[in-house]
Amino acid sequence: MTLPRPFDDIAVLVARVLLGVVLVAHGLQKLLTDGIGATGAAFGSMGVPLPSVSAFYAMVAELGGGLLLLVGLVTTVAAGLVALDMLGALILVHVRNGVFVDQGGWELVGLIAVVALLVAAVGGGRYSLDGLLAARRDPTTAASSD
Repeated sequence: MTLPRPFDDIAVLVARVLLGVVLVAHGLQKLLTDGIGATGAAFGSMGVPLPSVSAFYAMVAELGGGLLLLVGLVTTVAAGLVALDMLGALILVHVRNGVFVDQGGWELVGLIAVVALLVAAVGGGRYSLDGLLAARRDPTTAASSD
């Protein structure tokens, strides 16, 4: 059983937008506050392989993916790239620190990854650019199309 319309559309919208906001904030932090060089150095100190490349990927996945999720454009691809980013963070850095984020644990990256996977599974929803484009192509498929 699922939520009736329009509640399911609103739930997808809220999840997608809140995920996008969190990701944009983290992407901007890597780009503007810390800088890619410092982010790469921090990744290297944590044992992340190819730290400069990994830092650039994380920034693009978080900032670019977050912006795409905010508007709901190529939602499945953006959410999938975010989930991969978070999986890498989980495996390479956070899992060894336990659950709690204040101890460097995996709870935040785990939740971001799960929400990204769910958004990838259901698509951008009716209230997204993906939904708008799908409605223009075929009004009968506009609900969750990418």
